[in-house]
Amino acid sequence: MFHASTAGRRADLGRSAAALMQSTLMQRLLLVEDDQALQFTIQTALEEKGYQVEAVSTTEEAIERLAGEKYPIVISDIYIDERTGLDVLNEAKRKDPQCSVILMTGRGTIETVRAASRGGAFDYIAKPFELDVMLDAIERAEAARAGEENEVEDGELPETEMIGSSPAMIEIYKTVDRVAETDATVIIEGETGTGKELVARMIHNMSRRASHSFMPVDCAALVSSNLLESELFGATRGAFTGADRDRLGVLEAAAKGTVFLDEIGEIDLKFQLALLRFLDTRQVRPLGAARSKEVDVRVIAATNLNLQRLVEEKKFREDLWYRLNTVRIFLPPLTERRGDIPLLTQFFLNKYNERYERKVKLLDSGLRALQNHTWPGNVRQLQHLIERLTILAQRVDAESVGQALTAMESRDRAVETLAEAEEDQIRKILQATGGNKSKAAQLLGIERKTLYRKLERMKL
Repeated sequence: MFHASTAGRRADLGRSAAALMQSTLMQRLLLVEDDQALQFTIQTALEEKGYQVEAVSTTEEAIERLAGEKYPIVISDIYIDERTGLDVLNEAKRKDPQCSVILMTGRGTIETVRAASRGGAFDYIAKPFELDVMLDAIERAEAARAGEENEVEDGELPETEMIGSSPAMIEIYKTVDRVAETDATVIIEGETGTGKELVARMIHNMSRRASHSFMPVDCAALVSSNLLESELFGATRGAFTGADRDRLGVLEAAAKGTVFLDEIGEIDLKFQLALLRFLDTRQVRPLGAARSKEVDVRVIAATNLNLQRLVEEKKFREDLWYRLNTVRIFLPPLTERRGDIPLLTQFFLNKYNERYERKVKLLDSGLRALQNHTWPGNVRQLQHLIERLTILAQRVDAESVGQALTAMESRDRAVETLAEAEEDQIRKILQATGGNKSKAAQLLGIERKTLYRKLERMKL
């Protein structure tokens, strides 16, 4: 009994020792640094944190060590001797593709950063740096190596960019399928960035008009009724100042196709009547023309405004609202279809990985961070964020998502501040010129029509 018990204890001790050795091996690092003082500082700091550090001073020693055994993490300066840390990177990756290589340098260039990124470096740290920066990079590398972050598996993606399998999206697909084969006027409602133009294109592509033009018009950019009328209906030579030739309107240019009127709620009451007449008669009369002509074109409209409320406020014609509202499609905000975020994310990640020749992976923590965000900019904001991450990040995890969101929100706040400053400047100039818009435009260094558009958006 004594001998058996002793053997059992020895076996337990053996297993414990093996587990301890495995744990130690997972924390064994190779440090390549020719500056002896810096090498000592880094090695001491890492050993105090419990890491086993093997330090060398030349690329030759580093490559010899790498040839003999694997290291889960390698830290190397770039400029060392006749060879560089990039050679160390290549050898470490050749020996173990999963090796996390952290490069550091005091004289980085775009060429070295590019080479490090393409060679698969885990991180690139500029000297001088705080030791916490190095420790953070090592901890992230350990987490990735230990499998704490699992890569999200690719789901089966549809062939089109219309992504989503939530109940709300299924209802939209059913409506699109039914309405596409008709010529019915469609109004698409939803917040900015929900994909209204995408739905309009899908309707067009599934219709008998698919082989003809799909022409979008941003009504918000054409605040003057004359500008919008000229854009849609066309104009004859001499119809207005600067009209030196006949101009074909979008409705006529898109004959047998589809015209998409985006932000329809922005058009003024005067032009609303002209649009209503066209929808009733399917005839256009270019500015300055003596007679009308028939046009075979389908109209799909979209808005991020509440048109029913605008009707109640007498800002939108009720008869035009009824005419547009033959078929109504509402696109929910992204926060109401969070279940679609994984598919959308994977679709955009695949798209931008291919475009930029990258191999950025989506990790579990990154997906959770994306699903927990509020997405005020909806799908468009998610798309831009994933494009940014594909370009700048090594992987899509919680940390990279947080950093990208902070950067984007800071930029948006800066844009808002600039817009406010511009509006304040316009008000001051108008006050100084006694409301003379021509003089104000001259002092602001912009065209008068540009000033009118800005004043319209400022509700002045």
